Amino acid sequence: MSGAGESAPAVDAPKARLPIGVCLRSIRAEPGWWLESAQRLEAAGYAGLWCWDHFMGRGARKDVPVVECWTILSMAAAQTRRVTVAPFVANVMNRHPAVLARMASTLQIASGGRLILGIGIGGGGHEDAAYGIDFPDAPERVARLEEAVAVLRALWTGGPITRESPFYPLSEAWAHPVPAPAPRIVIGGETRAARIGDGWSTFDDNFEQHLPLYLETLAAAGRRREDQLVLVGFQGDWTRDWALLDTGWVRAPRETWERWREAGADGAIVLAGTTGDVDALVEAAGRW
Repeated sequence: MSGAGESAPAVDAPKARLPIGVCLRSIRAEPGWWLESAQRLEAAGYAGLWCWDHFMGRGARKDVPVVECWTILSMAAAQTRRVTVAPFVANVMNRHPAVLARMASTLQIASGGRLILGIGIGGGGHEDAAYGIDFPDAPERVARLEEAVAVLRALWTGGPITRESPFYPLSEAWAHPVPAPAPRIVIGGETRAARIGDGWSTFDDNFEQHLPLYLETLAAAGRRREDQLVLVGFQGDWTRDWALLDTGWVRAPRETWERWREAGADGAIVLAGTTGDVDALVEAAGRW
């Protein structure tokens, strides 16, 4: 990453060809594998790198290695030049939004504007309980998410910010340097995304069903579809290895993307959980 005012080295960066991001698994993963895979995927032409926001294993195996989302995304941004980096998605309960605002603005500036901030209300809660992190019921997490987005946007102006809030009050809060542009905030949950986000992320099994409500809510809020980033994720049952090799993302990537583009997506996020998955995606990219 270059500092303020420094120019990047005159080295040709890989060129993006594919409107597809890859979510590299963070559970049962090691940092070295994650970073090596990230560099291979950028060189192959994929658009972005995404990472789950988890702290420990799930189910019966709690002792498996887990890559921490924000640390690995920062390392990946330092070792790449073109791809976007993003959490898929940040759990609003895992970090105070004022701290998250500072983390995100630093990464946005240091990466040359390549951060997308995916954020949602989180699910499950078992690891939050294990780590002593509050995990209230869903309605309160929704309210906290809306407040968190307001805090992020406020602090990205630089401040000073003073605002009342039942969850995240601020008093004469400064936040410099200011990211310009600010990171895009992509939200899971179609109505919230339409009202307060810069984009919406969901999954293939409900995208077409929920898209009309997203578009209706967007229009009702007086917001333009062309200003939004709409992403559809593909990861099957993410608690187990999914059969990426049997999907169109490997067998017919261009045709598969065209099907989802016509359905209304701006981009796709595909899960890669193994070296074999990464190998297959790299090979598939060569057939675009």
